[in-house]
Amino acid sequence: MSNQTAARETATHWLWLVPPILMADQLSKWLIAEYLELFSRIELLSFLGITRLHNTGAAFSFLADAGGWQRWFFVLLGVGVTGMILVWLRKLPSQGQEILAAGLALVAAGALGNVIDRVWHGYVLDFISVHYGDWYFPAFNIADIAISIGAGLLILDAVLEYSRSRAGTSESK
Repeated sequence: MSNQTAARETATHWLWLVPPILMADQLSKWLIAEYLELFSRIELLSFLGITRLHNTGAAFSFLADAGGWQRWFFVLLGVGVTGMILVWLRKLPSQGQEILAAGLALVAAGALGNVIDRVWHGYVLDFISVHYGDWYFPAFNIADIAISIGAGLLILDAVLEYSRSRAGTSESK
């Protein structure tokens, strides 16, 4: 079976989402690194800014002060998660699982974007800053947005699947 045939029969065709997200993520990070000093801030709107930050931890700077071992731990975790997603997409049928497949592809794209940063720089470059008055949400990047939207789609798929199974159970009574 050719790769194109396999992609049509399985959900791997959703991997088309990965390259444009990776390119947008890496290009945006390159532009920020090229033109903005560390900790510099540009206010775009009353609630949105750009701030160059280096995150050696995970989400919300989890384990940022762990002494360096976390860099390779998060690289291995990101590569492992992406590998599991590829296997999952390969086993997922191409029809009827679109929300799940899109969510998995988005999580893979985001994970790879942050893995690239960790391997090349030793940190993830975060720069999107959302705030309300003096309250600031932790800075994030395009890879993080892809992971968040992907996770949201996975939750939505689980809720819809649960609803379908409940409807099927009540109809069989």
